[in-house]
Amino acid sequence: MSLRSFTLYDIFKRNARIYPGKIAVVAADGERITHKALLAEVDRLAAGLAARGFVKGDRIAALALNHHGFFPLFGAAAALGLIVAPINWRLSAEEIRYILEDASPKMLVTDADQFERARELAGSDMSLIRFDRAEGDVPHLSDLMDSELFPPAPITGDDPFCIIYTAAVEGKPRGAVLSHNNIAVGNTQIAATFWMGPEDAYLNMLPLFHITGLNLALSTLHVGGKNVVVEKFDEKLTLRLTQTERITLLGSFPPILSRLVSEINAGDYDLSSLRHVLGLDGPDNIRPFEEKTNARFWILYGQTETTGLATLSPAMEKPGTAGKQCLLVRLKIVDEADNELGVDEAGEILVQSPLVFNGYWRQDELNARTFRNGWHHTGDLGRIDEEGYLVFAGRKPEKELIKPGGENVYPAEVEAVILQHPSISEVSVIGVPDPKFGEGVKAVCVLKPGETLTADDLKVFVADRIARYKKPGYVDFVEELPKTAGGLIDREKVKARHGGQ
Repeated sequence: MSLRSFTLYDIFKRNARIYPGKIAVVAADGERITHKALLAEVDRLAAGLAARGFVKGDRIAALALNHHGFFPLFGAAAALGLIVAPINWRLSAEEIRYILEDASPKMLVTDADQFERARELAGSDMSLIRFDRAEGDVPHLSDLMDSELFPPAPITGDDPFCIIYTAAVEGKPRGAVLSHNNIAVGNTQIAATFWMGPEDAYLNMLPLFHITGLNLALSTLHVGGKNVVVEKFDEKLTLRLTQTERITLLGSFPPILSRLVSEINAGDYDLSSLRHVLGLDGPDNIRPFEEKTNARFWILYGQTETTGLATLSPAMEKPGTAGKQCLLVRLKIVDEADNELGVDEAGEILVQSPLVFNGYWRQDELNARTFRNGWHHTGDLGRIDEEGYLVFAGRKPEKELIKPGGENVYPAEVEAVILQHPSISEVSVIGVPDPKFGEGVKAVCVLKPGETLTADDLKVFVADRIARYKKPGYVDFVEELPKTAGGLIDREKVKARHGGQ
């Protein structure tokens, strides 16, 4: 450790010293783990991993629903300087296989839900471990734990802590590398904004492979609060646990809020403990939720590459905006030559901050392009109004992005899959308003002469090849697609003609 370093392992040690008997984690099965007991698990797992030859820089992948075992895994990895790669379990087998090949982990940790897929995908040089205990020859995470002391690793705050794979811009997912400093600073920023402390409790219903879920879980841990774990979102369970565990913080992406409001209207819950909800949604869902809970909904702009949050404000403070820049963020809007633009002028959003990631895993050329001129180029478009609020204005053409339910879908990836269908001649994939998920995926297709194809058949074809949330929810078949003077598909005209779903 250096003079000015702070790592995520220090969070576990601090909490065990200051809040030893306080509950740190409530497992999905009801098991309650104190901060002191959590550190003991972390240290024993770190010792066991070290004894098995894990050294600083080695990767551990996780393919599982939310599980309390993520917390000792995070702590042990942080203690040894290992890098955790949590994988989106909604991806297809081929997408996960690519991530495993790219990250080349020494270990894959899984659970009952994902076990069969994980066993099929684990490479021969990769050990398979389960979070949950089961019959068979696959060891449980606790089987790795050792009572011996582990050798301290020379870790600094700039060392990598995790790799989170983002959506495929150019056909393949790319891994955003986040450091200990990224996470610790992000935790501090969230805690300061929400006035968080050891009495706070967060319900882990957003997946821990997602930057927002990871952010809120580790921010709560950082302040000595309580993490209540559920495998995935269920509205009845969410409201019941909010009442019984006195939850103060939630994360939300469409359609979570609308489902919670419906259940609140149908049931009888005491939600008086709830103070803050962070995420994305529209005023039609936010307003009734705030009225029924007295909680405040916070809207944001950010990316995995900015450790989640670049802007954050109460959503109803100025509806239609994405909030003001966060406490530890520099933000500017620039033209194509990186010249800074004025108030209400739209251009690319650039960020400087200790929250900016280390770069993409094994992508030196892309990193140089992304970090040119000393700023992180987000590829997103926006403008800053006269009051300092960011107004999101879409994505640059090369980084066109659709966000159904908080997930990232790049049209180019979906288009490449659709063009594999023997009946399709041309396609343009665009984002359209969706009443359930906020934004939906729409494919506007031209069939080859003499071919026939139904929308449902096309949806099944896509869902068999990439993550199901990427398949088009809407399909139009047209005689031709509008073209630019250069003969390329004119995406803006496609949006104008077919984007008003």
